[in-house]
Amino acid sequence: METEKPQTSENTETKPLVHGRFSGRVAFANLVRDALACAAREGWQEIILSDATFEDWPLNELAVFESLQAWSKSGRHMIILATRYDEVLRHHARFVSWRKTWGHLIDCRICNRTAAADFPSVLWSRTWFMQRVETRHSAGICGQEKDRLVQLKEVLDEQIRNSSPGFASSTLGL
Repeated sequence: METEKPQTSENTETKPLVHGRFSGRVAFANLVRDALACAAREGWQEIILSDATFEDWPLNELAVFESLQAWSKSGRHMIILATRYDEVLRHHARFVSWRKTWGHLIDCRICNRTAAADFPSVLWSRTWFMQRVETRHSAGICGQEKDRLVQLKEVLDEQIRNSSPGFASSTLGL
């Protein structure tokens, strides 16, 4: 079930990012695609992706891969937080390939202290966020509100503090 159409903001040229409530897997996937395309266009310096498993994120899609490729430049940084990465390895081959190429820009962290059901599902930047508050139905909120951006960053920072490195960009063998 899709809910009301979120309002648009005026911070992008091609396809404006929305703000407001969203519901449904289609709306969620579209928000991920649009946010990463915007990140590439606007040159977001910092992005945090957080989800228990990322199994229902559109990370294997060509459009997402192309946006991530366009975003990848020196001086940019991405943190990825998860409780486990087996679903990423199993379902998102393009993303895994991109992660190997751009491993120096990406800090993948694994968080074992928070149950998967309670783990934040968030795409965060300094200027825009998307948070799924109910992952089963992919329902949540997105926007630019400074208070919410700060609050989410504090939650994500706590997860980062309680995490360890995970999902290496390459495996070294002897």
